[in-house]
Amino acid sequence: MKRLGDLTALSGVLALATLLARPATAADVTFNKDVLPILQKNCQTCHRPGEVAPMSLIAYRDARPWAKAIKAAALAGKMPPWQVEPRYDHMFSNVARLTEAERTKLASWADSGAPEGEGTDRPPVTFTDGWNIKPDMVVEMPTGFAVPASGTIEYQYMLVKANFPEDVWVKAAEMRPGNSKVVHHGEVWVLPPGSRWMATAVPGVSYPQSQMPKQGQDDIDILGKFNPGLGAQDFEFGDSAKFVPKGSDLVFEIHYTAAGTPVTDRTKVGLVFAKGPHQTRYFTSYGPTARNLVIPAGDDNAEVVSEVTATTNLRLVYAQPHMHLRGKDYEMRAILPNGQSQTLFRSTWDFNWQLGYVFNQPIDLPKGTRLIGISHFDNSPANKFNPDPSKEVRWGLQNWEEMSNCFIGLVFDATIDPKTIFVASGPSLRPAAAPRQTNTAE
Repeated sequence: MKRLGDLTALSGVLALATLLARPATAADVTFNKDVLPILQKNCQTCHRPGEVAPMSLIAYRDARPWAKAIKAAALAGKMPPWQVEPRYDHMFSNVARLTEAERTKLASWADSGAPEGEGTDRPPVTFTDGWNIKPDMVVEMPTGFAVPASGTIEYQYMLVKANFPEDVWVKAAEMRPGNSKVVHHGEVWVLPPGSRWMATAVPGVSYPQSQMPKQGQDDIDILGKFNPGLGAQDFEFGDSAKFVPKGSDLVFEIHYTAAGTPVTDRTKVGLVFAKGPHQTRYFTSYGPTARNLVIPAGDDNAEVVSEVTATTNLRLVYAQPHMHLRGKDYEMRAILPNGQSQTLFRSTWDFNWQLGYVFNQPIDLPKGTRLIGISHFDNSPANKFNPDPSKEVRWGLQNWEEMSNCFIGLVFDATIDPKTIFVASGPSLRPAAAPRQTNTAE
């Protein structure tokens, strides 16, 4: 009898081990234990109240109606948005791509009826008053801008008197729209004392771009930036930080789009300070810029190439391509002074998710390096977002026009004048003309 009992006990142990070792079935996957950690890691920065995504995915009651849609978006690779080609993922620290295991969990959860699971399995997460950073200082537009219900709205510039009492170094910033339904994108600019741009502006009054065009010779820098999906920006790379000179003011530049009803917006920016002074500064450049672009009517793959050359030693830490509704893809290359060519990334383009890419390691750009941007555009009727495929398209700020540049974050010696770090070169010096397809293969 003892042997029979031993065998029975052993059989029970083996059965339990088999049960524990078997792969999880769809019925085992719950929201609190399996799905919520994935959403917290990849989705909730945008999918929460007050953010740009159309619905919240914070709680089970929010996410449950969207279970099938979450599965479809995950399996199709549409969410979370990440446009870099997979072979360049290893270059970046902010890769937002689901693993196969994560996609399987989301699909299994939807297929099994989207169960909630135990409350004790729910991992905690907190957001600081809607911010993705903990700002030391918040600057808000002192007056609201009245966005009309319809029509074209020029880029708007508003001077805000910050009057920094001393030199300030900023290690992180986040620009947050007051009304994300009408703020398409925007920047907050540092305006140092003596700048000619906005010199006659009344603080708190919004001016259209045609009245207050930027002065390229001014030492202005982007302090904070907003695009759907972009999030906060970090300026700490080694010793670096953003520099704000004593007495500087701020300029809010915003591209508004009408949403069908009149609304008011008051956008703000949050800053996190760093102790200074610093030996190196972080500066945001427009990068290679194709102001001479011409895209023929009906062309479904027009190629535009732009170029700048470094006049000093730089380190590249961040890249954010920029195009409009006809954009298809973007590539950035560095041609070193010794002739060596390196493709830094290739990415598709999505006007609705204008993402920034943070390099894992700074990319050295020695003096004389040529930085090249290669973009493609679909100006054909097949592009459902195309405002008018019958029109030739040139450079312009509005969505029915086009742009091709790449905002880049650079770190360099803090004593160097940022206006001098690049000169336009190569294709960017040519007169505007219809593009000719070139071989961009590596």
